Amino acid sequence: MLFYILLFLGIISLWWHWRARDRMKVTNLTGKYIFITGCDTGFGNMAAKIFDKKGFRVLASCLTETGAKELKAVTSKQLQTVLLDVRDSDSVKKVAAWVKSEVQSEGLWGLVNNAGILGPTAPTDWLDIEHFREPIEVNLIGLINVTINMLPLIKKAKGRIVNVSSVGGRLAFSGGGYFPSKFGVEGFNDSLRRDMKAFGVKVCCIQPGLFKTALTDPAQVLKEKEVIWKKLPPDIKKQYGEEYFQKDAAKKEKLSKICLNKDLSPVIQCMEHALTSLHPHAHYVVGQDAKLFWNPLARMPAVIQDFLLLRNKVELAASNAK
Repeated sequence: MLFYILLFLGIISLWWHWRARDRMKVTNLTGKYIFITGCDTGFGNMAAKIFDKKGFRVLASCLTETGAKELKAVTSKQLQTVLLDVRDSDSVKKVAAWVKSEVQSEGLWGLVNNAGILGPTAPTDWLDIEHFREPIEVNLIGLINVTINMLPLIKKAKGRIVNVSSVGGRLAFSGGGYFPSKFGVEGFNDSLRRDMKAFGVKVCCIQPGLFKTALTDPAQVLKEKEVIWKKLPPDIKKQYGEEYFQKDAAKKEKLSKICLNKDLSPVIQCMEHALTSLHPHAHYVVGQDAKLFWNPLARMPAVIQDFLLLRNKVELAASNAK
């Protein structure tokens, strides 16, 4: 009995120590520079506004002039915006040079690689290589390119790199380039974290579940999928069945209602912890769907993953013909 009491007290003590350690913050961060990509909408937009209010000197990159103007209109004079297309190497280099001129000898405390797109999500035999190329160019190659160009500034400040990945970087549940791109982000993040440890640079990865952002807009996702469906060869349409598209859309809508997180703030809280904690986490799993379903499922044997994920698939016409 004494053994179990001591074991229980030991577990409580370790948990309390971990919680106390997790709350320890870096001091004197006011006025430090943070560069965030993808600030037009979603996570990046909210992060830029919140970190600006908290006293960071936010350098926010946007893809569009409209996004930059709208962000600038609701933030302090200290926040600066810049146009950046992460697919364009020349654009990345110019922006990196601009950031260097802004931070000067202080260096860059934080880089938040948030820019990303979903791209078409459809069965693989519906797609061509271009459907895969853009998500990989933006979500993976662009992220790597921005990081490489900013690394000297981050090493100078012994700062932080925060890469926004996805539960889709641990578990692929649809066809298309999004999931391969996020698996790639996970691999890059892990190797970078180990490479940078000797320089005092901490590298973190955020793995959100399904959140309500422009990236996951159901209407846009359905529209892109419908365009692809209409262009499919007759033999593939026959294999799937004429009713497949509507039935699949209904299932996806039902899943979205169950899993979609409407409050974006937990993701921003993880970004903040990664940027300000003395002991940031290597990985942050965010969202109830991610914590309770996607992340646990990603750790299960493939046979269980396949069984659960295929239950949400529409049966093909070709299957019924057998």
